[in-house]
Amino acid sequence: MKSADRLLDLFELLARVNGGLSHSAITAALGIPKSSLTQLLKTATGRGYVAYSAAGKSYRLGERFTSMARLTSRRQDLVGLAQPVLERITAQTGESAALNILKGDDAEVVATVSSSQRLVSHMRLGDLAPLYATSGGKIILAHMLQDRRDEYLARVRFEPITANTLSSAAELRRQLDKIRRDGIAYSHEEFTPGIIGLAKAVLAEDGQALGSLNVALPAIRYTPRAEALIADALDEAVAELHRRLASA
Repeated sequence: MKSADRLLDLFELLARVNGGLSHSAITAALGIPKSSLTQLLKTATGRGYVAYSAAGKSYRLGERFTSMARLTSRRQDLVGLAQPVLERITAQTGESAALNILKGDDAEVVATVSSSQRLVSHMRLGDLAPLYATSGGKIILAHMLQDRRDEYLARVRFEPITANTLSSAAELRRQLDKIRRDGIAYSHEEFTPGIIGLAKAVLAEDGQALGSLNVALPAIRYTPRAEALIADALDEAVAELHRRLASA
């Protein structure tokens, strides 16, 4: 806990100054022993949270903070723009559609439209699912910054939600590689028995996923024709959201 407190103290200190601070100035301000501060700064600079200027021999907040703030703002924009786009997906495919965003180690449904068919998958606002178990979660994970993705893969514990749920980091890693190549993620009855999911990512400028659009349908209606129709509808929806975000 002491190291976590020191890290937060460091960030708050650097946020209050312009032009950065030297190692000795940070030590004096925070009372952290020099050797401990050296390790703390090494970790923070390695992750991009702190930047070092060799010319001024000083430290300042890094680009990672700017990136995170921008990502949060763009996610809020995305949620506001999503509903009519989801309605169009459902009109084109006849299936339920949702927008998901990252929440901890889960994907959260933040906008949704349900199919009018009798046999339907309902995705409700606020629903949470592990990233490894749904199409919308997998594609968010696939586009996560590599250090964060590796950290997740090192600690994730796989709950056997259904008989088809992934059970190893090695298999998940293999799927994530394929998702990044193909641009689409699938969940074959891995979170809900009898339900297939397909998802594509809405990306930020740095390549991270602002969120994911997914369609969920009963396995009995999942055919090559349905898959192609859904993939095309998701492509159109993602392109439209990228255009709207660019002009927001």
